[in-house]
Amino acid sequence: MPPIPGSGLAKGLAVTLRTMTRKSHTAQYPDAQPELPPRTRGVIGLFEENCTVCMLCARECPDWCIYIDSHKETVPAATPGGRERSRNVLDRFAIDFALCMYCGICIEVCPFDALFWSPEFEYAETDIHELTHERDKLREWMWTVPEPPALDPGAEEPKELAAARKAADKLAAAQAAEAAQAAETTGAAGAPTQAADGQPGPGAQGGTE
Repeated sequence: MPPIPGSGLAKGLAVTLRTMTRKSHTAQYPDAQPELPPRTRGVIGLFEENCTVCMLCARECPDWCIYIDSHKETVPAATPGGRERSRNVLDRFAIDFALCMYCGICIEVCPFDALFWSPEFEYAETDIHELTHERDKLREWMWTVPEPPALDPGAEEPKELAAARKAADKLAAAQAAEAAQAAETTGAAGAPTQAADGQPGPGAQGGTE
């Protein structure tokens, strides 16, 4: 059956009339803060301890708004005769939020979980140069990063947790074996000895009548 001419217009007017009769609700921002979804993309926080200066985030950024500077330091050998190693030390980590388009690619490609989304969005500035947040400012945003959501009951345990739990169980088993061996050694050393004829040996203690 062909549509009745003007039916689309009638449906649109009906929606308009229903909306006009409803009471409007206005959020009194900034006195009333909005309830943001848990995955809101507000600002990016940096967990500096996890950053290895791999430069993946800066290379993959479509806007080239991440600036990273570093230098190399020599780490002494951990054991005698070992080789010295060199490691990158972070000098500068900055994000220009005047250029950032909040795509989240830098957070997704970071292999060491050094970048996180924070729901904070109130960081407007009167000077555009102030929108370049250095690593100290990025570290402050980490305190506003929400906790990750809980896993589904049927979800597979993360490999990192499984490996950590396996290592902890192995260490606990080794410590228990050492404690049991030490207890056996102590018990054997404190036990009295007997001579071949059944009389208490030199290691036995006790008075004589």
